Amino acid sequence: MLRRWSTVVIHMFEALTERLGAAFGRLRGRGRLTEADVDAALAEVRVALLEADVHVDVVRSLLDRVRGRALGAEVMESLTPAQQVVKIVRDELIATLGTRAEPLAEGRPLVILMVGLQGSGKTTTAAKLARMLARQKRNPLLVAADLQRPAAVDQLETLGGAVGVPVFSDKSSRPRRVVRAALKHARQAGHDALVIDTAGRLQIDDRLMDELADIRREARPQEVLLVVDAMTGQDAVNVARGFAERVGVTGVVLSKLDGDARGGAAISIRQVTGVPVKLVGVGEHPDALEPFHPDRMAGRILGMGDVLSLIEKAEETFDHREAERAARKLEEGSFDLDDFLSQFQMLKRMGSLKDILAMLPGAAGALRGIEIDDRDLRRVEAIIRSMTPEERRNPKIIDGSRRRRIAAGSGTNPQDVNRLLRQFAEAQRMMKQLSGGRGLPAGAGRGRRGQTKRKKRKR
Repeated sequence: MLRRWSTVVIHMFEALTERLGAAFGRLRGRGRLTEADVDAALAEVRVALLEADVHVDVVRSLLDRVRGRALGAEVMESLTPAQQVVKIVRDELIATLGTRAEPLAEGRPLVILMVGLQGSGKTTTAAKLARMLARQKRNPLLVAADLQRPAAVDQLETLGGAVGVPVFSDKSSRPRRVVRAALKHARQAGHDALVIDTAGRLQIDDRLMDELADIRREARPQEVLLVVDAMTGQDAVNVARGFAERVGVTGVVLSKLDGDARGGAAISIRQVTGVPVKLVGVGEHPDALEPFHPDRMAGRILGMGDVLSLIEKAEETFDHREAERAARKLEEGSFDLDDFLSQFQMLKRMGSLKDILAMLPGAAGALRGIEIDDRDLRRVEAIIRSMTPEERRNPKIIDGSRRRRIAAGSGTNPQDVNRLLRQFAEAQRMMKQLSGGRGLPAGAGRGRRGQTKRKKRKR
């Protein structure tokens, strides 16, 4: 199954990307770089990273490596020194983030122990992870081993029902016994993956950390995933370090990246703790858990876009048969507003329009200050749904009275309806040119050009 990194929320790194873009922009105006130029740019990079809550030790180490390379021959003798500096920063940022995506361990049964502070999003993440495993054709079981927090078991059972994964629980027992019974039940019921939700605890609470160590010995998990709230900033590094030392953590899940996180935890954790970030939570939806790709994160931070994620997201979201049908209708000239609506709906499933556009290289800077309102997509959908089937098939019959009726039914005004119809007509015209006229401008199929085109077809 294709893995998605696509919806890592852009505004998490907006300020950092803007500051870095400004710093590198000043370098681009210089044909040759001096040591003073590099130092001035890196001073701005340092401020930008610290403001993004990157750990101070990580900032110092990263910039020392960048400076050493930036003052070397690969930059000073380059025809495009500013681009070389950006490349070096990208390389070192990827090295800091972890160089490559770290997959979950293999194993049947695969036992995953979820740990973390209370309120970090651990229980919700456990359900999302079970959903991800189910989509990978596994047969997961959620285990409710958080018997400390009131209603924790009920919450997991509700979430399990929402993602279609069964939950093993026993409120009258103890966590270690629940895990033991769950392992036995999993073997009997044929579950090949267990996701164990444990109680939230502070890494400095000796009694609770000892209890967690007991649960680990009972479960013998292949993965111990620490769920860290991305909004905790530099303190997330201290949490990760404490759990890694006391329990032994195989990976980190950064939750709530769709909130007001500034991204410092994502950049810092791997280098400070040695523990890789394996997954990121990017929303409330059950499918909003994705693998962490260091190279894609670095590209997004530096405004280079993330085309690979955009392609993967489109391949995962779009219905290929529906897309082929729409392409055939375009070639035949029978593409109507129902097809137009279908394409809009597939686009909506890919997520926020601003997030999608920002995956394109250079788009982060181009979109800065531009308001992209996803309500425009909803308005288009409402207008089309307010039309009759005949009006969708043949928009030319829509006159003044029909426009007023459609506007009233969709909560818009006749001008909005007119605008949509003009956009659709223009899209139809362009598609006909691309499919029938091979991309030539209107009128290119007539006269000598038209004769040339027909001769080429005969050949």
